[in-house]
Amino acid sequence: MLYWFLRTVIRFILLFWRRWRVIGLENLPAQGGVVVVANHVSNLDPVVVGCALNRQVHFMAKIELFRNALLGMLIRQLGAFPVNREKSDRQAIRTALELLHAGRVVGIFPEGTRSKTGEIQKPHLGAALLAFKADAPLLPVAVKGTRGFFSRVTVVVGKPIYIPDLWHSKPGKGELEQISDQVMGTIATLAK
Repeated sequence: MLYWFLRTVIRFILLFWRRWRVIGLENLPAQGGVVVVANHVSNLDPVVVGCALNRQVHFMAKIELFRNALLGMLIRQLGAFPVNREKSDRQAIRTALELLHAGRVVGIFPEGTRSKTGEIQKPHLGAALLAFKADAPLLPVAVKGTRGFFSRVTVVVGKPIYIPDLWHSKPGKGELEQISDQVMGTIATLAK
């Protein structure tokens, strides 16, 4: 309930203050687990991506955000869950897989941190791993204009990337890297 209320309020603010627009929303699968993969240039990115999509996005968020009691409580209420970026966080992976198997949308910024230059960075392999393990598509999303306070914000939703040939298999590092690079390449193209 809180998620949808805040989403409505923030969408209104984005529309009038940042001239917000969303392109390609029809590419979001209407049901089933989906791994949303987006570029990351600003603290505003999770808010913008969450507001753009018509399904609730459960973001994997750095554990440091949960150390502030008030912020941690708020983002948990909004569906986020913590990930420790310093190690392979099995609990975060389990939580993401449970959500995906329940037909929910999980949001990940595979670059791991904000890009200071705005350029796409080398991705971590977690999003691809989740897609393999959950038999879920990867949905590339490009976010533009979230830096600063007055620039126009645009969210471009690409076509889902399905990898059924590799579902139910144990992917090697090379396969995960290939899929991760493909998704980030798609995001780079969408961000132009």
